Amino acid sequence: MKTYAKHKQCGILLKLLQQKYRSTELESKLEEPWLRDYKDNKYFLIDVLLYHREKHTSALTIIDRDHISLILEECHHCPYMGHMSEDRTKEMVASTGWWPKWEQELSKYINTCERCQNANRKHGKKYGLLQHIEEPKHPWETINMDWVTGLVPRGKENLNSFLDIVDRFSKSMRCLPCHKGATAMDTALLFWNNIISTCGVPKIIISDRDPKVTSDFWTNLYDMLGAKIASSTAYHPQTDGLAERMIQTMEDILRRFYAYGMEYKDDEGYTHDWVTLLPAVQLAYNTSQYFVTGKTPAMVEKGWNPLLPLDHLKKTLLTIHPTAKDFHEICERELGTQQPNA
Repeated sequence: MKTYAKHKQCGILLKLLQQKYRSTELESKLEEPWLRDYKDNKYFLIDVLLYHREKHTSALTIIDRDHISLILEECHHCPYMGHMSEDRTKEMVASTGWWPKWEQELSKYINTCERCQNANRKHGKKYGLLQHIEEPKHPWETINMDWVTGLVPRGKENLNSFLDIVDRFSKSMRCLPCHKGATAMDTALLFWNNIISTCGVPKIIISDRDPKVTSDFWTNLYDMLGAKIASSTAYHPQTDGLAERMIQTMEDILRRFYAYGMEYKDDEGYTHDWVTLLPAVQLAYNTSQYFVTGKTPAMVEKGWNPLLPLDHLKKTLLTIHPTAKDFHEICERELGTQQPNA
């Protein structure tokens, strides 16, 4: 409450809501849009927090000026947020809190993000016609699989690549660090430990003609498991276009953090390389709304979104059901213009 009192408009609003009767003198000191929303009964004081009523019966905590920068950084700059698009950041801020003209301020913040500006690139690649593939009916029934190679060796094992696996149903992604020279056995073990053990055995695996996949070992392994490989045709290298687009997204996110070098130092002073940052970037992608489904990959796959650090910091949407006493006080305040000004 002390932080609200430090700021003029919040301080006036706080006094108005603490009074039993309306004060036209104090109201005259409110600026727009504070005044309009106050007259529309969009502000509430519960415990020591101010709330702004949103649609229906939900309300959001009013963020004071001292904490706006913190909220913007948490919703965009943190590794688990991935420096994602303005729409993604807006989605997170909108469920966290409210302040006047927050959308305009957010847009300016994104457009002036130095890391995003340095890392942005035009996406002009065309993928051509896709080979016909039966659409999956369940998560992890059909997957795309590809490798990202040529990365700077990092981590204790000097990993320089990662295996990218995408569930075609939910668009959920798994990124598994590995070596470029990994044997078929190494890759099969990586696949088994991280995919089959948690997601089951896919019916179809779509991959390019990578030696890791075309080896006799992989063929025999998939025969035993009942999986099927749908290799890219020689004339249509874009057959695996979905995986390529997802890989490009991951590379774009990583580039935002490594715009100034191959190591990223966060605000707490911890240094991350691409190997240690990859799980957070994967989380950022899987909890971002996919434009086709209108849902996050995690929601489609699991039926729920994983909790993020921000979820533990913010007040969730508050459902307002005024008690008889609260309703009586609201009515008195509305009729308070007939009472002497406080």
